[in-house]
Amino acid sequence: MPALASHRKPRTRVRTTTPAVGLTTAALASVTLLSTQSATAAPAEPKPSIEEVQKKVDALYRQAGTATQEYNRAKSASAEQRSKVDALLEAAAQRADKLNETRRELGSYAAAQYRSGAIAPTATFFLADDPQSYFDQDQLMARMTSRQQKTVNEFRTQQKEAAAKRVEATKSLETLTESQSSLRTSKQQVQTKLTEARSLLSKLTAEEKARLAELERKKEAEAKRKAEDLARKQAAADKAESERAKEETTGQGTTTGAGSDSGYASKAEKVLAFARAQIGKPYVWGATGPSSYDCSGLTQAAWKAAGVDLPRTTWDQVEVGTRVATANLKPGDLVFFYDDISHVGIYKGDGMMIHAPKPGANVREESIYYMPIYGSVRPA
Repeated sequence: MPALASHRKPRTRVRTTTPAVGLTTAALASVTLLSTQSATAAPAEPKPSIEEVQKKVDALYRQAGTATQEYNRAKSASAEQRSKVDALLEAAAQRADKLNETRRELGSYAAAQYRSGAIAPTATFFLADDPQSYFDQDQLMARMTSRQQKTVNEFRTQQKEAAAKRVEATKSLETLTESQSSLRTSKQQVQTKLTEARSLLSKLTAEEKARLAELERKKEAEAKRKAEDLARKQAAADKAESERAKEETTGQGTTTGAGSDSGYASKAEKVLAFARAQIGKPYVWGATGPSSYDCSGLTQAAWKAAGVDLPRTTWDQVEVGTRVATANLKPGDLVFFYDDISHVGIYKGDGMMIHAPKPGANVREESIYYMPIYGSVRPA
């Protein structure tokens, strides 16, 4: 019996050590597998720097500005097309009224023919939608008076004109539908870009927002420095021009062109007076006042106050008036920005402008160098 007991102990130790070996092997395999997966997994994207965030947000606002001009153009086209459609439908209705009036006159002729016992085809002729099918019948035409013939000719003409107006109105309605579709697409693009920009900003920590604000202050300071430099150069150029004009006109009266310059300056004063009164009002894309504006809405309204009608978009406004070099800017001139001409402001002098900047900002004065300048125009 003791011998049997000593024989069982080794067997028991073997059974207890075997699972432990298996567990160790499985654990090592798991560690190896996890290590392999970690090595092959795509690395997490590094968090963008504040400078990169600033560039991305600026780009998104610029893209939203471009989409806003697309929206403005589509909205103007839609309004213009709606007016045209309404006019065509009104014209078509008037044509239909005339057509019905002539039809009633033809009916009275048919009734008279019936009472006089005339042949039946005469009545058929007068009441038919298309009297032309009977028009060449000599026997019938011989029975018609000149007045009746004139009425039939008028009926035929009015039929053709009414049909043409209906076709034109239908085509205009199709164009209107296309304009409205473009309007919806542009609106969605603006909202998408603004949502993306706001999402980027919302993910910044308080410290990151402070750093972003500091970058903005540096950008503004540099733009202001350039504006002051332009102001000095313009003041020197104006002084030199004034002295030269005095020398040339001593004893000769007013110089040629002074009246034109005075007329523009008078309009510019009205433009700037209006623009200054809007400072503090919010930028709202697609808005034309009076409580809010987008950039081209503000310039359009300001020049309207001076009696000048500008088109709605920056792309059309840049084509109005005379091109002006930055060094030769005068108060009232329009300054356009970016290669895609998606922003515009009103030059107020000293290198500064009044403009409606972007969503989340109010109408304000700012250096024209805050954004890359595309070019400038003098509207009147």
